[in-house]
Amino acid sequence: LSLSLSVQPCMLRLSVLARTLQLSRHCARSTMSYQVIHTEDAPAAVGPYSQATVANGMVFVSGQIPLVPKSGKLLEGTVTEQAELVLSNMKAVLKAANCTFENVVRTTVFLKNMGDFAAVNEVYAKAFGENRPARACVEVARLPKDVQVEIDCIAVQPK
Repeated sequence: LSLSLSVQPCMLRLSVLARTLQLSRHCARSTMSYQVIHTEDAPAAVGPYSQATVANGMVFVSGQIPLVPKSGKLLEGTVTEQAELVLSNMKAVLKAANCTFENVVRTTVFLKNMGDFAAVNEVYAKAFGENRPARACVEVARLPKDVQVEIDCIAVQPK
């Protein structure tokens, strides 16, 4: 009997907590501005996701890989050529969200081989110019379509 009494208040608290979380998520979503970004100037998403989304002025660009925008075909080339196309695709998505590389505050660079870091870093530095967003760079076992580089980013829309 004492076990069931101690469990019941705990279950009640968990139920109240779960309902509170549901309500707070609903309230946050209902007051949040949200927009899906799509442009023909960048490759279409290769899965069930968007090229980018905007939430309350924050732009979340999905990982870009070296696909040719018009054909959707993979660019077979050096890691430098792939990085240039990845950043060109990212630039097009950012433009569709009324942003440029100057608005980017965070990136993640995924490399198939960390030995390509210097080559990708050179292309990256040229694209971003004086802007130096926070960044992580990681080597991964495999990337979509077996590409050599993928980059995603977060930007803030100008006022």
